[in-house]
Amino acid sequence: MSATAPIKRRAQVDIVEGAQTSRTRRALLAVIAVTAVLAVWAALSGLGFVNHVLVPSPADVARAAAAALRDGSLAKNTAASLLRVVEGFGVAVLVAMPLGIAMGISSTTRGLLEPLIELLRPVPPIAFIPLAILWFGIGETSKVMIIAYGAFFPIFINTMAGLADVDLVHIRAAQTLGAKRYDLFKDVVLPSAFPQMVTGARLGMGMAFIVLVAAELVASSEGLGYLINDARFSFRTDQIFVGIITIGLLGLALNKGLLEAERRLLRWKFL
Repeated sequence: MSATAPIKRRAQVDIVEGAQTSRTRRALLAVIAVTAVLAVWAALSGLGFVNHVLVPSPADVARAAAAALRDGSLAKNTAASLLRVVEGFGVAVLVAMPLGIAMGISSTTRGLLEPLIELLRPVPPIAFIPLAILWFGIGETSKVMIIAYGAFFPIFINTMAGLADVDLVHIRAAQTLGAKRYDLFKDVVLPSAFPQMVTGARLGMGMAFIVLVAAELVASSEGLGYLINDARFSFRTDQIFVGIITIGLLGLALNKGLLEAERRLLRWKFL
């Protein structure tokens, strides 16, 4: 026992150090990639290989971002878009996850609702924008509903698939130990499906941003989509780049938040 204990401890230390090294290496590679893209972009712009009007330099984009921060327009538009995404994503989660769970554990519910879901799933959210404007007006409700529709399907499909993919061996083992149906669902099925549910939430968040821009391009007086569209009319490509980069940063931050929530709720997965 004493001979094998050091080996076990060393293996655990190696695993932990490997994970830390891997995270550090990924962060370093990300910095290198971003720096390389900026360097190539600046070089192409500085050497005159690209038209400054069509593709502004990184310095031009930075100046446009600084000006938008000073006059408050960037903060205002970012806050408007972020609120719409969070609200639409929240509505999607509240509807998609319970529905996905119901269809994942009940063949009757799945048989009743699956044809309707499969009928709506290929229809892009942009197709519903005219109807949303007619039904809810050009205010916030129409935008939130369109975003919720776009985010719904990735969350729903991954939730249902996560429940369908639960290992039967785990279920049989719990039943052998006397687990009731509610305990079986709470302690075995839901924890097993949760990682795939989080994956669906991350995909839904990405879809929410895609739909956000489409909704704001059609009918909006503020938001990052409005900022991009307004800059198009004035031929301010530097402001367009500011809007695009801001959307990317927001998406990155929210995705990291979902990953951190997964790590905290599923500590056993990362041991």
